[in-house]
Amino acid sequence: MVFNFLKGQFIDVIEWTDDTRNTMVYRFERYGNEIKYGAKLTVREGQVAVFVHEGQLADVFTPGLYELETNNMPILTTLQHWSHGFNSPFKSEIYFVNTRRFGGMKWGTQNPIMLRDPEFGPIRLRAFGSYAVRVSEASVFLREIVGTDGDFTQDKVSGQIRNIVVQKVSRVLAGSGIPALDMAANTKDLGDMVRKGIDPTLDEYGLDLVEFYIENISLPTEVEKVLDQRTSMGIVGDLGKYQQFSAAQAMQKAAEGGGESGMGAGLGAGMGMGMGMAMAQNMGQAAAGGQQPPAQGAATPPPPPPPPQATVWHVAENGQTKGPFDASTLSQMIPQGSFSRDTLVWSPGQDGWQKAGEVPELQRLFAATPPPPPPPAG
Repeated sequence: MVFNFLKGQFIDVIEWTDDTRNTMVYRFERYGNEIKYGAKLTVREGQVAVFVHEGQLADVFTPGLYELETNNMPILTTLQHWSHGFNSPFKSEIYFVNTRRFGGMKWGTQNPIMLRDPEFGPIRLRAFGSYAVRVSEASVFLREIVGTDGDFTQDKVSGQIRNIVVQKVSRVLAGSGIPALDMAANTKDLGDMVRKGIDPTLDEYGLDLVEFYIENISLPTEVEKVLDQRTSMGIVGDLGKYQQFSAAQAMQKAAEGGGESGMGAGLGAGMGMGMGMAMAQNMGQAAAGGQQPPAQGAATPPPPPPPPQATVWHVAENGQTKGPFDASTLSQMIPQGSFSRDTLVWSPGQDGWQKAGEVPELQRLFAATPPPPPPPAG
């Protein structure tokens, strides 16, 4: 125990192990800030140790292992008047500065950016993105930003940098002359312009902007809706052809609604009749008034489709084939007794001869014909 006590009294180790990942500056805590002459200082990779004596910045130590003596502390030796040698404890503050890259820091425009777009005129834009910084000059960073804060994290500097970034982004976007619709394709060039504009300011703070990204540039919601409508009109193309196509679809739906019941069917039929009457009226006016034929390139309505062909049947009688007969003729042959449910019939597309009473399309003919009268009473 005596050996450990003596070891603690005469061997002084100064180091900082960073396990927070967001601490930029850490002040080495020592009671009374008393440091033994000849103490061991360990500065790891990604760190810089800065000595501050009575509020004045002194020596800066880069990564390595040091024994604190007059030969490697020239500034502190001058401040302490150690020119003739000195080997007693001294008081000094030691700040460890983290020089690694601090990324994932966000920025965004709190208020829209007003600019004059070459295509839309005056317009508002919003933008957001991310950036990364690194401490390039530890002593400058301590003097300009940290001060005497002994536990300085990146959150404490992100707000100040964000204001600088947003101010420069606003100026770059407003003065770029790039149309709003083309900015998404030029985010890299715009980001480089913003970064070049920010670098001189951050240099004054001892910081280096190692990464800067513009992730999104957006228009106001109202403008986006109008732009979507404009895009839809561009997709439609020829408005006249689109109207004809829409009218044809409406007529088709009205015709398909013929089997429906209720108000929906009535409305569909009414719409179909109204469109048909309007088209007929236009055609009549063109014929009666000597309307000029449509100019070259004008849309011409397509001709109506041909009417569907009626189904006809051949009838087998006494080993011979008669016909073909349509459904109207066969219905007239039923009262005459020349056509009945047992009569064999065939139509194009039918698989062989069938009895007329088994053909679905002919069954309705027999349902509409009354049965033969009963025989007279004897």
